[in-house]
Amino acid sequence: MAAVQSQRSNVLALYRAFIRTSNQFQNYNFKAYFLRKTRADFRASGEMTPELYQKALQDLQVLKRQATVSQMYHSDPIVLEKL
Repeated sequence: MAAVQSQRSNVLALYRAFIRTSNQFQNYNFKAYFLRKTRADFRASGEMTPELYQKALQDLQVLKRQATVSQMYHSDPIVLEKL
């Protein structure tokens, strides 16, 4: 029972990390895309296997790098971002 709760908390922490990292994108379109993709991927995955968890950790690292690059090359905000 404790192992299931621990796995659930790890998956929830991973989901939150994806959401936080997605919100770091400067461009509205990229931010909205990665938020949508994160929600859809976690809903579709159902049961998180260890292999799927490791793949998600790798994907999170890639997303973090892309968010950093996005912050380095900032562009002017679009109309939707000014609201």
